[in-house]
Amino acid sequence: MIRFSIGAQRVASTLIAGAVLLVLAASPSHAAAKIQRLVSPGGIEAWFVQDATVPLIAMEYAFSGGGAQDPAGKSGVGNLVAGLLDEGSGDLDSKTFHERLERRAIELSFSSTRDYFRGSLRMLKDNKDEAFDLLHLALTSPRFDTSDVERIRAQVLSGLRRDTTNPTSLASRKFLEVAFGDHPYGRQSNGTLDSVPKIDVADMKDYVRRVIAKDTLRIAVVGDVDADTLGKLLDKTFGGLPAKASLTPLAEVEATKPPQRAFVPLDVPQTVVTFGGPGIRRHDPNFMAAYVVNHILGGGSSSRLYKEVREKRGLAYSVYESLLWMDRSALFIGNTGTRADRAGETVDAIEDEIRRIAEEGPTQKELDEAKSYLKGSQMLALDTSSKLAQALLQYQLDKLPIDYIEKRNAIVDAVTLDDAKKAAQKLWGQGLLTVVVGRTPQAAAQPAVAPPKAN
Repeated sequence: MIRFSIGAQRVASTLIAGAVLLVLAASPSHAAAKIQRLVSPGGIEAWFVQDATVPLIAMEYAFSGGGAQDPAGKSGVGNLVAGLLDEGSGDLDSKTFHERLERRAIELSFSSTRDYFRGSLRMLKDNKDEAFDLLHLALTSPRFDTSDVERIRAQVLSGLRRDTTNPTSLASRKFLEVAFGDHPYGRQSNGTLDSVPKIDVADMKDYVRRVIAKDTLRIAVVGDVDADTLGKLLDKTFGGLPAKASLTPLAEVEATKPPQRAFVPLDVPQTVVTFGGPGIRRHDPNFMAAYVVNHILGGGSSSRLYKEVREKRGLAYSVYESLLWMDRSALFIGNTGTRADRAGETVDAIEDEIRRIAEEGPTQKELDEAKSYLKGSQMLALDTSSKLAQALLQYQLDKLPIDYIEKRNAIVDAVTLDDAKKAAQKLWGQGLLTVVVGRTPQAAAQPAVAPPKAN
């Protein structure tokens, strides 16, 4: 899944930037690591890899909820909470809290994604007690002091104002609106210039009360700590949280059926094109086939889109396309930027390539090369404890088995050419939802004719 996070810098990342981080794998140093299902004395469960290579501990965790739990008309509540949990807790004001973090070189951050409220904690082994204590305080006793609230709110609003002149941000926002309409997935988790000023401390306290609870908590820990010690730390940190969350039910939703185009006028040198459509859910049996064929279409400098749009025509510096999945829906989504006078030609080139792969599918050679790359890349992607912890958390959120790392290459290998062709037709057979932001004439945003379906 894709993130809209404040993080340490409290800057909301865009839809596209988040999408490229969604599929994770294992590194050489961790590929053979034993992943344990640890249950603390108090019943807190975590996936755990004990690794004494360096004296560090990395923990990633998530609660169900995220931006989809923001109240109607007040999008951005979870994002503000994420920016404020480390701004003072209990008896510690913001300055004192941060001094304690900095003195022990403890990295603590929170983020609100579409479906989850997530946290990250990283520390030296010798500082683990203080690090977990500070996290406990942040989760259970946030202060939400007025001065801190207004400072963080001002930072968020400043970012939102910048977004009004950022073509990529505008394209992402408009694409979500086109794809999901009034569904919570149709709004940005960092809120709007209208909604953020309306959020008050009561909204944030209510969000914490409803979302931060043990029954939806998922945890991954990698580092230099033994299981018994970690179990006690988890109980001390999370054991006092409410037993059950109080979440607003979220309806299933399918993205708007293509083809559709939208145009957002903006006087900028480069026109941005965001394109996509309904995707394939993570639990769909055809997901891996879709993932492999998507790599062929838009997964890097060897992809079809890159070759057609950049190398052959010189229309853009880069173009890419990714799968994005959520708890209640899925998308494929891509992005590129080009000169205003070549935006129409760029859109046409993308649509032609989408139509071609939907009708014909990939070649056996393309399939073999993509599978080889995807199998090999899992040995390079996760070279730190933090990255492995992020992957193990994502596997839990995706409801994958604890031995998924070991099984992944076999799942990739099992994808046949017929599987890939069917996935290509399902993903791209209807055409595209396209958002154009820039100086492009209005005519370029008129609906396109749906491509013919493959026989």
